[in-house]
Amino acid sequence: MSSFFVQTVWIVPLYTLLGALFSILWLPAITSRTGPRPAGYVNLLMTLLAFVHSVLALTGIWNGVPQKLSITWLEVANLQLTLPLEISGVNVAALVVVTGLNLLAQLYAVGYLEMDWGWGRFFAFLAYFEGGMSVLALSNSLFFSYIVLEVLTLGTYLLVGYWFNQSLVVTGARDAFLTKRAGDLILLMGVIALLPLAGTWDFTELAQWANSESVRQYAAAHPTTFTLLGLALIAGPMGKCAQFPLHLWLDEAMEGPLPSTILRNGVVVATGAWVLIKLQPIIALSPTALAVTVGIGAVTAVGASLIAIAQIDIKRSLSYSVSAYMGLVFIAVGTLNDDAAYLLLLAHAVAMGLLVMSIGGVILNTITQDLTKLGGLWSRRPITAISYLVGAAGLIGFPPFGGFWAILKLVDGLWDKHPWLLGLVLVVNALTAFSLTREFGLVFGGKPQEMTERSPEVAWTMVFPMVVLLAITLHVPIILHNLSLLPRWENLHQQLTPLVVWSTISGVGIGSIIYLNPLWKKPIQLPFKPLQNLFAYDFYTPQLYRYTIVLVVAVIAKVTDWLDRNVVDGLVNLVGLATVFSGQGLKYNTSGQGQFYLLTIILGLTVFLGLLTAGLIQLSF
Repeated sequence: MSSFFVQTVWIVPLYTLLGALFSILWLPAITSRTGPRPAGYVNLLMTLLAFVHSVLALTGIWNGVPQKLSITWLEVANLQLTLPLEISGVNVAALVVVTGLNLLAQLYAVGYLEMDWGWGRFFAFLAYFEGGMSVLALSNSLFFSYIVLEVLTLGTYLLVGYWFNQSLVVTGARDAFLTKRAGDLILLMGVIALLPLAGTWDFTELAQWANSESVRQYAAAHPTTFTLLGLALIAGPMGKCAQFPLHLWLDEAMEGPLPSTILRNGVVVATGAWVLIKLQPIIALSPTALAVTVGIGAVTAVGASLIAIAQIDIKRSLSYSVSAYMGLVFIAVGTLNDDAAYLLLLAHAVAMGLLVMSIGGVILNTITQDLTKLGGLWSRRPITAISYLVGAAGLIGFPPFGGFWAILKLVDGLWDKHPWLLGLVLVVNALTAFSLTREFGLVFGGKPQEMTERSPEVAWTMVFPMVVLLAITLHVPIILHNLSLLPRWENLHQQLTPLVVWSTISGVGIGSIIYLNPLWKKPIQLPFKPLQNLFAYDFYTPQLYRYTIVLVVAVIAKVTDWLDRNVVDGLVNLVGLATVFSGQGLKYNTSGQGQFYLLTIILGLTVFLGLLTAGLIQLSF
């Protein structure tokens, strides 16, 4: 029975796309009679079918041999484009995460958007998102993966701009789209340049090609070519994973509906990392490209962690923690530690989804996301507070949660060859633990503020998916153990395990002393004000953009506008005026008298012969 679900797992994306189609059918005319809810319920049903199908397929493929499937997409003359799919344990597990998290996000949206009449549009966008990520999980082609990444970029634009009548929403959607497009354009160059070299876009064949001895020797003889190729392939995932300097879009994307943020912060940002992991054999052909990958991840992990601590907007603080965690994934890929990268993606998706759910209810009922205006919610929202604590524990190196095993796997791979990176990962883990503890203390600790005096727990339609995801987060270690992905306790690294635990304890301990202590005056101010402003204003990256890229584009736009108005338009207007005057002059020749037409022809021939004769005479001399 399970073999049937394995062989038909390729139809999982079709469930959600069919749900999106049904949602679009709920046009305003139908919604006015039925209400918007049926559009959401149809999508919930289709996503449930996709999730169940994925789970049943996972039970049949996890320890089995990966299967290949090819679907012909376009066949014209000598051009044949096929969509190769790989059905393996890792790919189907990714399907389970995507469909499961989207199912919970849709359940959460039923309560969060209870008074919103745009259900058909919103749930169609979510289904569009889920369908794209499902195809990406199964795709074994770099070319089609790039197409899906572009589809997801459009999906980000649509979801962030859902409330398009608000100016900040429009700005956030625009910036998210344009920032990702910058990385995608460079990635496209790498995709096109790779085909003549490797002769294929198939990930499996690309890995075999890159690992062959002849290609390694060729790459060593032509380092510049493969360095440029590797850098181009890194650029796309940089934008998707919100890595420095293409990171600004993620916090601006928080202007969209919060249920879509559950997907975006949990799995959408991981799509770039998913492609990056598959491209690792090619990037590894250039030591420079690997070093750049590690450098980008290290800078983002440390920088984003520091910025998160200085934010007073709870959404922005969490978004920078997402960038920091994706920086750890870049470090794992750059140090050829694929298993750690996959574990990091899994732990992050579940824990961050739970964190976003917990703060969503706070924002909905208190109508603010300013950390300085919150507090004292522990007694009023115990379920939300416990969910936040479990999500935070699942994200950092807190045993025995999923984040602990992922970070331990990463530092274990860095122990021998990259000791300085090991220290950096521990520092990032401590900073993330401090940041999450700070947020918990400001939101749930202390005394109630004016905005939190009356802030009851949210409706059951939002609590239920949050509790389900809480249970999943608690069971991640058990799931990993059943899948034989965890080492035995007696086989744990004797030196590294205490280091990971102590880095977590130090971050949580310092954060608790400062933000759970009622005697410590808040907000906290650093002694050196410029340093605090540096972190609070994102290392002045927006200003740097404004005075570099934005300024250059503005100057080019003004120059182009001047040329268009004065040169191009001038030439066009000159031709137009010449045509008008010549037409006005010629209309007097239409007298209807044949002898006048004959005289005109004779005069024209005379002028033509005169010019021809003058040219011949000049040539003779």
